[in-house]
Amino acid sequence: MAKKFIVETSARHVHLTDADLEVLFGKGAKLTPKKDLSQPGQFACEERVDLVGPKKTIARVSVLGPTRSHTQIEVSLTDARTLGVTAPVRESGDIAGSGAITLVGPAGQIELTEGVIAAKRHIHADPASAAEMGVKDKDIVKVKLDTEGRALIFDDVVVRVSDKYALAMHIDTDEGNAAACSGEVFGEIVK
Repeated sequence: MAKKFIVETSARHVHLTDADLEVLFGKGAKLTPKKDLSQPGQFACEERVDLVGPKKTIARVSVLGPTRSHTQIEVSLTDARTLGVTAPVRESGDIAGSGAITLVGPAGQIELTEGVIAAKRHIHADPASAAEMGVKDKDIVKVKLDTEGRALIFDDVVVRVSDKYALAMHIDTDEGNAAACSGEVFGEIVK
């Protein structure tokens, strides 16, 4: 029997650098953890920002912590159309040449020339789970989700292996809606 793993829908969110955090929230600002996420050391914050695109604004978007070396905005393709921005499908951290956007916080705003992506669907796996599933870092796999009335198989899922990860698959809201994800959803790699 194939190993099943949790499939989580990752809503739009922002990762900030320390410098951008201070511009948006004021000198000396620190992230305020609100809720731990499934990946060790990652958390949703009390802080929120507005995403301002050429067409529309999406208000009060979650900031995730801890801070990073590059500011990155992860949206669904539907969000990108709503905002009027480009959001190439990329792995987290691959922001070179990605979409531009303005971030607005309570203390200031930042006009980014790049940083907007639609996150490529992916599986976070610790080395033991990866070995058990017969996959390695950067493998591309298919994952079957059994959901009520909308079961489907996602192709082109990248596997990311690190001892810093907990086993979980991440999809965006467009993908979660396509599969009618609700409550706890599990997936399994299929050949």
